[in-house]
Amino acid sequence: MTSSTNSFGFKFKGDLQMRIAGLHSIGKETRTCPSYQWNGLERSEEGRWVFQYTLHGQGAIRIGEQTYDLSKGHAFLVQIPSDHCYYLPDQSSSWEFIFITLFGNEVTRFFEQITTKHGHLFTFPLHAKPIKLIFHLLEEIATSGIEQAYKASQYAYSFLMDYLQYVEYEEQSQSPFPLTIYKAISFMQSKFAENLVLDDIVAVTGLSKYHFTRLFHHTVKETPMKYLAKLRIHQSTFLLKNSDLTIAEIATAVGFRSGNYFSKVFKNMINVPPSEYRKNQSYMPVDHFFID
Repeated sequence: MTSSTNSFGFKFKGDLQMRIAGLHSIGKETRTCPSYQWNGLERSEEGRWVFQYTLHGQGAIRIGEQTYDLSKGHAFLVQIPSDHCYYLPDQSSSWEFIFITLFGNEVTRFFEQITTKHGHLFTFPLHAKPIKLIFHLLEEIATSGIEQAYKASQYAYSFLMDYLQYVEYEEQSQSPFPLTIYKAISFMQSKFAENLVLDDIVAVTGLSKYHFTRLFHHTVKETPMKYLAKLRIHQSTFLLKNSDLTIAEIATAVGFRSGNYFSKVFKNMINVPPSEYRKNQSYMPVDHFFID
């Protein structure tokens, strides 16, 4: 069994990050090995806070004496060191997730406040600001990297503020997605590799095209086809780094009608063409540091 990782670690000089907020690591991983686990009392890091969000599959976490299943949309927030252990459970064949690890005095103060009030387990929609920020940072770091502590601290503080805003305000004020929008999103997530058009997506909702497109844009804050394009581009970045498929074959595999159109959309979103992304931006293990 194999696992795929796209993780980045950081180690910068100076005390700015420790005083306010620092970025220790960030990444996206798919784990399939039954031996995968992290015990919060056996790790070498100290004073770190791990936020991890499940994209697909299933994981599990033990916090104290309680064990919890982690499926799509579930997240946890834990401190290192503390009595917890997250792992791939026996009944799961894979666990795909994104994570960010932060440190610093402000991070500790605010996250202790959050976990005291709300606990360690959370549920986030994919469009929530903290989740979207992690995806944005992964794309930017993979493309241009981080070369100094001030930028890393800025990213860490941005995540902290987005997290606080969502947990303290937006989660309580936002109503759940309408069922029709959930149906459309689920359909796109499972069928993005097919030659979908807007009418296909509308058909699963039972709404008129006019009503659906207005409702989708109001709820998700972007058009259905833009959302679909983002799903396809996210999948294409994995194939570019982990397969020998040609650009044209990857375009077809993720649902684009041609390699040229795929390259145009990819460059517009990622700021580099797919051929350059594949050639110059390889996956980096978490022990590879950006150092100022």
